[in-house]
Amino acid sequence: MGIEKNSYRTRPKMPLPPPCCGLIVVGSKLPVPLKGISVDVQVKGFVADVSATLKYKNEEEKAVEAIFVFPMDEDSAVYSFEAKVEGKTIVADLQEKKQAHKTYDEAISKGQQAFLLEEDESSADVFSCNVGNLPPGQEAEVTLKYVRELPIEADGAVRFVLPAVLNPRYTPEDQPVSVTATRPQVPIGDIPYTLSLSAHFQSAYGIAKILSNCDISPVEHTNEDKTAAKVSLAEGHKFERDVELLAYYSEVNKPSVTVEAGTVPADASKEPKSSVSHKLWTLVQQKFSSKPHIRLESLMTESVAMLNFYPSFPAVQEQTNCGEFIFVVDQSGSMACAMNSEPNAPQRIDSAKETLILLLKSLPLGCYFNIFGFGSHFESFFTESKEYTQQSMEEAVKKVNEMKSNFGGTEILRPLKNIYDTAGRPDHPRQLFLFTDGEVGNTKEVIDEVQKNSNNHRCFAFGIGEGASTSLIKGMARAGSGIFEFITGKDRMQTKVLRALKCSLQPTVKNVSLTWSLPSGMEAILLSKVPTAIFQGQRSIVYAQLKGKVETEAEGEVCLQYNFKDELLKNTIHFPLKVEKAERPTIHRLAAKSLISELECGKDSRSEDGKKRILEVSLESGVISSLTAFVAVNKDTKTPVEGPPVRRDIPAPGFMHDQKRGQINDVSQAERQNSGPVMKSGEWEQHEKSTEWPYDIVVRWKQHEGTTEWLSDSLELSAAALSGGGHRVAQRQSVEVVALSGGHSGKVTV
Repeated sequence: MGIEKNSYRTRPKMPLPPPCCGLIVVGSKLPVPLKGISVDVQVKGFVADVSATLKYKNEEEKAVEAIFVFPMDEDSAVYSFEAKVEGKTIVADLQEKKQAHKTYDEAISKGQQAFLLEEDESSADVFSCNVGNLPPGQEAEVTLKYVRELPIEADGAVRFVLPAVLNPRYTPEDQPVSVTATRPQVPIGDIPYTLSLSAHFQSAYGIAKILSNCDISPVEHTNEDKTAAKVSLAEGHKFERDVELLAYYSEVNKPSVTVEAGTVPADASKEPKSSVSHKLWTLVQQKFSSKPHIRLESLMTESVAMLNFYPSFPAVQEQTNCGEFIFVVDQSGSMACAMNSEPNAPQRIDSAKETLILLLKSLPLGCYFNIFGFGSHFESFFTESKEYTQQSMEEAVKKVNEMKSNFGGTEILRPLKNIYDTAGRPDHPRQLFLFTDGEVGNTKEVIDEVQKNSNNHRCFAFGIGEGASTSLIKGMARAGSGIFEFITGKDRMQTKVLRALKCSLQPTVKNVSLTWSLPSGMEAILLSKVPTAIFQGQRSIVYAQLKGKVETEAEGEVCLQYNFKDELLKNTIHFPLKVEKAERPTIHRLAAKSLISELECGKDSRSEDGKKRILEVSLESGVISSLTAFVAVNKDTKTPVEGPPVRRDIPAPGFMHDQKRGQINDVSQAERQNSGPVMKSGEWEQHEKSTEWPYDIVVRWKQHEGTTEWLSDSLELSAAALSGGGHRVAQRQSVEVVALSGGHSGKVTV
């Protein structure tokens, strides 16, 4: 290919588990305690309020602790968690995370039933739900509720996704092992639990149609003017792929302001000591008693406004030929997996290549470009960015067609640093395009690196295939003042690609500001940052708290203004200030989530004051954060469970290659060393089986030219089996696993 190779190489390769599979459950005879999931979705305009109920039943002879690790869009504001056992509903408390773990562990040790819901520390789009001490024969339900903003697709569709696929994420050296790597997976089609989902849509502008990637019922309009409609999944649906619903409204790009009245008392310190508000306030103050007292802000008391802007620019814009376009393509092993669970679905690497070629053929003549491929190492097509001509484009397309998913692990930080350390070209603003399935375990470090260099480029991120990390893709685009897109199939790919390219060719908007005109005695306090990335026709959302008394028939005005080239542009919205109390404080929760996310991504997020502010917002609003968790304890457990429960990790769908099967070996818990088997040509699977573990273990090998290669991204495979064993292993307990093959060895701890 004539590719310029970077001198960087990672540590020597060692035996690792398969790139697309994680821990695969094959032929396990043990029952799975999760029996079904039912979801109710209420969409009003561009906001979804979701209630998901997980139904469990213990069919074993011993008490179990069921642990379900699942994906969640990172923008979801989780605000409620409750359990139902034997007709009794137990509402969970939102506590500081360490305190929640302590509450849960103490309850388990006492033989009480306990329930825990938390966000993973490594990424905001991964959650885990623990159902502890579920006695033999007993049933239990847990329900979590969340709200989230819905994006508008390039073709105008309002998109709701219930994610099912959570790909095992590669963990670079010196990083904690990702919880996704210890989550068991089953082949597509073998999911042991079902999903039922009903969705109700409301739009003041009318609903033209609703489409889905899954089998759904015919759209039923529930009123004459077609402003409300409902659909549901086909009966018996297996939760083995992301569920996508696309609602097409008659009008979407209309600016609006939604004002929601406050709901709870402002000063929790003055509430009765028995109230939840006072308890939360006390917890925060005790946690940071060494710091001066800071009164909790009245986030939930005052009215909150959600501003939806759709900036517009002068109609006539000349085509620019300026720009340095850097394309960064994931060539790790996991990109060989299928895009989705559909028959004959293309590989992720093929979809990334198709997307990239479409972009390459659309670039303006006279710009500059370069292409990087990355995995455990990275390579660039050219030693430096090359001028875009017909000849250089054809040369690049030829090389793109030769790209393969054979670069090992997903280490994105190294190529990014290399690109940022290289000076850009004068008069050619740098535009970075990333194509990845998002299977990384160091999401926050990657986003921080983009943020540090945000003044020198814009970042446009494409998530390839189902299961791409929303935290990584959205986080990089937001940090780099670009936009993000998710490609899960060929449908609508072209419109998404061309929208991103159009945004990259638009000159940067400068001096963005927000001005208010409110009645005397009222003031607006921003709860989210003023948007820095503004693009033609792209929605920009801002949250603000409105403090002060509202007079009858009073109106307000807000103006988003910015400099585009040499022109000052203004987008002004007039709105009424009289509001009625909402049945659910949806806008407040979304605003709280926005504020929490900004605080967690801020420079002070790791400082004591930064953590205090995150805790304050989370506990007062009731919206979960990286520092809090929901915990519920059934203190009325009739018969306490004796001894630790048996841990059962709930399996999830996983994409697998078609491979030849190897023999099944019996391996005891004490014999966790594997000296690779006699290999034959081609690809091979080894199944390790033990009566002491709930699942078989699958290790995948590939033999060619006398050498042995592990088809994998990380070594968490066997470690997952230990943590899922018949005895209870605490999540933070250290377990060492050693694997040997072809003269290489490696070990990990979890």
